[in-house]
Amino acid sequence: MKLYSRGQVARRISYGVVVAFVLTAVVFFNLGKNSVKQNENSAQEVSVQDSLAVDTDVLSQDISEDIIIPVAGNSGNYSQDENENISVYKNCNEAVVNINTKVTSYDWFWEPTVTDGGSGSGSIIDKRGYILTNVHVISGATKIYVSLYDGTQYEATVVGEDLDSDLAVIKFDPPAGVTLKTISFGDSTQLQVGQKVIAIGNPFGMERTMTTGIVSGLGRPIQNSNNRIIRNMIQTDAAINPGNSGGPLLDTSGKMIGINTMIMSSSGSSSGVGFAVPSEIAIRVVNDLLKYGKVQRGVINASIVQLTSRIAQYAGLDITTGMLVSEVEEGSLAEKAGLKGGTKAVYYGNRNTILYLGGDIITKIDGIAITSLAEYYSALESKKPGDVVSVVVHRNKKDVTLKITLAE
Repeated sequence: MKLYSRGQVARRISYGVVVAFVLTAVVFFNLGKNSVKQNENSAQEVSVQDSLAVDTDVLSQDISEDIIIPVAGNSGNYSQDENENISVYKNCNEAVVNINTKVTSYDWFWEPTVTDGGSGSGSIIDKRGYILTNVHVISGATKIYVSLYDGTQYEATVVGEDLDSDLAVIKFDPPAGVTLKTISFGDSTQLQVGQKVIAIGNPFGMERTMTTGIVSGLGRPIQNSNNRIIRNMIQTDAAINPGNSGGPLLDTSGKMIGINTMIMSSSGSSSGVGFAVPSEIAIRVVNDLLKYGKVQRGVINASIVQLTSRIAQYAGLDITTGMLVSEVEEGSLAEKAGLKGGTKAVYYGNRNTILYLGGDIITKIDGIAITSLAEYYSALESKKPGDVVSVVVHRNKKDVTLKITLAE
């Protein structure tokens, strides 16, 4: 048993009292702190509940009343340019049709199969169902289908085609009671560079798409896909893409002043250089196709061959371009006008064709230089039987001018 002195006992008692006091103080401090936190949390809960109660009251009040949200708009206050676009589209879009074709091909066993052909656009020009389009849109087709603005589809037949202008007329029979909307022709001879134009068509199959632009150029001689040169083509920067072919090019009054025909592009899509056959040509072609099934053009009754440097060298000629007159039809208007054919027979091409050398060489027709077969046909494209043309021929190293009446 260990014995302590009186002083040691007193010191131990004092130390225990101090420790007990400190522990008691710590306990009461923590209890007070927790109480404060609980009070704060309670206050926050009350605050949140109060705010929720207020929001609920506000929402209840908003639901019971009409909510007015202002919407920005022009209330139909369109610009003059916009009004023109809207008006033309409303008046003309229902007269533009989508054209799809079927073609017949043959498999390895020479069995015929029908496949999808080309597609393009067209304009209804008569309420009886006559449609103006391009030849290349329906070329090689065994079946032609036209789709109207309301989605109805009809089979069409070919009335007539004209390769020289790349224009064709097809027809479908509208049901009884259906009144078709049509597009009227405008006057392309009055067009000015810079004038606004509007194109409507079905680019990439997207029906009745409208694009706008200006007349970028006039009188462009362009060779088409049929290897024909069409003179006086209208150049436009209105976006024209595959599927627009055959669709109308319109002025701001909604008149058709051109038929969209081709684009100049390295990618096959619009690059801002499109061309349309002017309505001046279309009117004449359509009238003849409806009346005769073909275009009545005046011709020179002569057999001609495009002159080449090889032929010129062989024949000892002093020029290398022009149309060599091989033969002239006996008793024809061309012979009466003094046109002369050749007299020296030679084989030409594959030795199955005979060419006569020594005749006239046509170099100009009505002031238009003739250097190729395409230019020769192009110069006569707008001429009718009975028209008199001025023909410059190269004969014996001299130029001679003849007045030739064109035959049927």
